[in-house]
Amino acid sequence: MTTPPAEATRVARPSILTVDDDPSVSRAVARDLRRKYGENYRIVRAESGPQALEALREIKLRGEEVAALLADYRMPQMSGIEFLEAAMDLFPLARRVLLTAYADTEAAIQAINVVDLDHYLLKPWDPPEEKLYPVLDDLLHAWTVTDRQPVRQVRVVGHRWSPRSYEVRDFLARNSVPFRWHSLEDADCEAKRLLDAAGQDGTRLPVVVTPEGEPMVQPTDAELAARVGLSTEPSTDFYDLIVVGGGPAGLGAAVYGGSEGLRTVLVERMATGGQAGTSSRIENYLGFPDGVSGEQLTERARRQALKFDVEMLTTRDVVALEQRGAARVVRFDDGTELAAHTVILATGVSYRMLGAPGLENLAGRGVFYGAATTEGPSCAGQDVYLVGGANSAGQAAMYFSRHARRVVLVVRGDSLDRSMSRYLIDQLARVDNIEVRTCTEVVGGTGEDHLETLTLLCTATGEKTTVEASWLFAFIGAAPRTDWLEGTLSRDDRGFLLAGPDLVADGGSPDGWGLDRPPYHLETNLPGVFVAGDVRADSVKRVASAVGEGAMAVTLVHRYLERS
Repeated sequence: MTTPPAEATRVARPSILTVDDDPSVSRAVARDLRRKYGENYRIVRAESGPQALEALREIKLRGEEVAALLADYRMPQMSGIEFLEAAMDLFPLARRVLLTAYADTEAAIQAINVVDLDHYLLKPWDPPEEKLYPVLDDLLHAWTVTDRQPVRQVRVVGHRWSPRSYEVRDFLARNSVPFRWHSLEDADCEAKRLLDAAGQDGTRLPVVVTPEGEPMVQPTDAELAARVGLSTEPSTDFYDLIVVGGGPAGLGAAVYGGSEGLRTVLVERMATGGQAGTSSRIENYLGFPDGVSGEQLTERARRQALKFDVEMLTTRDVVALEQRGAARVVRFDDGTELAAHTVILATGVSYRMLGAPGLENLAGRGVFYGAATTEGPSCAGQDVYLVGGANSAGQAAMYFSRHARRVVLVVRGDSLDRSMSRYLIDQLARVDNIEVRTCTEVVGGTGEDHLETLTLLCTATGEKTTVEASWLFAFIGAAPRTDWLEGTLSRDDRGFLLAGPDLVADGGSPDGWGLDRPPYHLETNLPGVFVAGDVRADSVKRVASAVGEGAMAVTLVHRYLERS
């Protein structure tokens, strides 16, 4: 019996691939990588994008893994961005790094969205101990701890213009639940097979098939959450802190509450992240110079909260709040209750509904409120209309411009300058298929099964035009969902919650306060109940300020508990 070579008996090492068309640079990169990582990783060097893709295909055929890809930005035949985009199809979990010269930095940053880049490195990176290895150490660690087993997906069968089909897809996407969409109108044979297996004829949609093969017909969000592994039930009936709302303010409060030893539970009606969680790219958040998607930021914050033993409940709608002695009690829409010493309300705001005639019955059938990024690929080659002039609309315009033939941003004001960050205005101006129409409003729409036309009014001239349109996304206004607090907490005339010095003009205490101190800065007129983020009156509508208020509210919670 022949003894196999030692090399054949070893488990194949994962690869780190580097590609640069300059041979001297290519050799230098490979040399530095071998010096640090050669013992645990196979270093693969290529001098062109096509050569690198061929190497990746060979690695794929051998059944081996690729941990990281380092690509030069400027290469003939295929740029670094084009290579990384193609490589994602072969090794989607490999960490992606772009090597750029100083002059290419701006272009590299603009291209980050295309390949969800993990990092970019300026050349030269000497010394590697300071500028190369720390970056790769973090990326390789992240790759190592990633679950790389094939994902068992939820499958959703529905119709493109079915509002509930859209809601289910949006719910799964925003909760980071992997799923595959099967559309009946796309002649998807698998869709018909799944319906047959579920004993359905397609009249009741959507049909959701769990990874275990169990069909669910028109499930509610709560039923869906329970079947896909989301937590919906609290582990106990009393906590130190209940955080209501899972947007940036709520997540910030949950992380700081859990990290400081408070028994904390976060309650969310739909999905963590709030409006920020649907943003395709946030580029002005501190600490992310290359930008970060709302989904990525939300997922990192969610994992961080779980690390500090915060419980997170999904699909739980809070409908009432009351004081019972020293306890603060929230009641859910199913009649159950949860109590705590303190409560932080971080319920955020919702986009206002468009009041234009003909649109009220088309929600989820071509008319959407918010980014609805699950619909991006369906817009390919078509015109998309967005209503709004704030950052959320600008970020959505950048996202949909990658899919749609043309993106039209409809803005009521005469300029974006007063409502949108300058960096976004500049980005929009550089994208050829984005058109900004100022002094314009949507005043009507038509459609049978889905949106078909829009009527636009130019407020400067009074002229109306009717355009063909199947896609309209609205980002207008900020409506706080606080009706359930009527008679319990003080609100301003628009429904935003009043707190701290805003409760009384003279700096005293609100009526019925009952304590020998004035309310803390973020404290409502009910002692022990605090507010953070967009739902607070006169708050700054930015992600960073919401996170900061969430953290500040926890500090005030501690102060309240110490004096109680």
